[in-house]
Amino acid sequence: MHDFLSITPAVADAIQRRRPVVALESTIISHGMPYPENIATAQRVEAVVSAAGAVPATIAVLDGRIRIGLTAEDLERLARGPHVAKLSRRDLPVALATGGIGATTVATTMIAARMAGIPVFATGGIGGVHRGAESSFDISADLEELARTDVCVVCSGAKSILDLPKTLEYLETRGVPVLGFGTADFPAFYTRTSGLSVDHRCGTAEEVARIMAVKWRMGLGGGVLLANPVPEDSAAAPGAIATAIATALDEAGRRNVQGKDVTPFLLARVTELTGGDSLKANIALICDNARVAAAVAAAYSQQQAGPGLPPKPAAPKGQPPRPRL
Repeated sequence: MHDFLSITPAVADAIQRRRPVVALESTIISHGMPYPENIATAQRVEAVVSAAGAVPATIAVLDGRIRIGLTAEDLERLARGPHVAKLSRRDLPVALATGGIGATTVATTMIAARMAGIPVFATGGIGGVHRGAESSFDISADLEELARTDVCVVCSGAKSILDLPKTLEYLETRGVPVLGFGTADFPAFYTRTSGLSVDHRCGTAEEVARIMAVKWRMGLGGGVLLANPVPEDSAAAPGAIATAIATALDEAGRRNVQGKDVTPFLLARVTELTGGDSLKANIALICDNARVAAAVAAAYSQQQAGPGLPPKPAAPKGQPPRPRL
């Protein structure tokens, strides 16, 4: 599989030495934010991972190769390129065979991270079951990838433009553990809670790493979803977000926006309708997710280097403490 990979020396050295590495997607650069916020956010996220003691590995397809780790010039191509494809699992072989350029979604970033031996991936929010999926059958490939690929995905829940109860039901059916980092509530991307519950609240990065290790050592293939709420001081107002999403969904229906174009359209319209508040929340949450992912990657690397599994963490007493990195 490495015939299709190009890994930067810094990332390759970290993987070989079993140092913590955090995979990062590139769809947020090409399809998730406007220029120049997209490239500035990508650079900031990489800096957050580095400052937390891990090696950032932004992933994309360039010139027919899966690139694990990108240069400043690569980021610029993705941020400003007019014809950057949005690549999910079905699109990856075509892009590689034809020498195309494409940004990786959650699904394809997981695939590439697994190929390269990177067990932790930070993103903004996963895709999921779209509203109205009972008639459109529009379900993100991200969910199926979480069911089959051994990567821990750190996110702020699923994008709030989706049907969150159905998304969690799908993940339960496919056996994907949904963990909350310092929370028992499933976050709704721009806001800290959706009114839905996670499967288990984790208080430390070490506890998350232990769950990853146990799952994979048991041979229970597939990913782990770690939901980390948007920082409280950056969360958007739930009422304003709900109104903006309803308006954007109505516009998408009237314009017949379909398939992979739906999510970029809705995110862009919500940003416009909230006067940029949703974009500020998006930037804050991806940076915080990168910070948490770096801590989880470090804990997992340390546990794999040590003898056996670490001791089971003590059950919290009284008021749950702030999660420890």
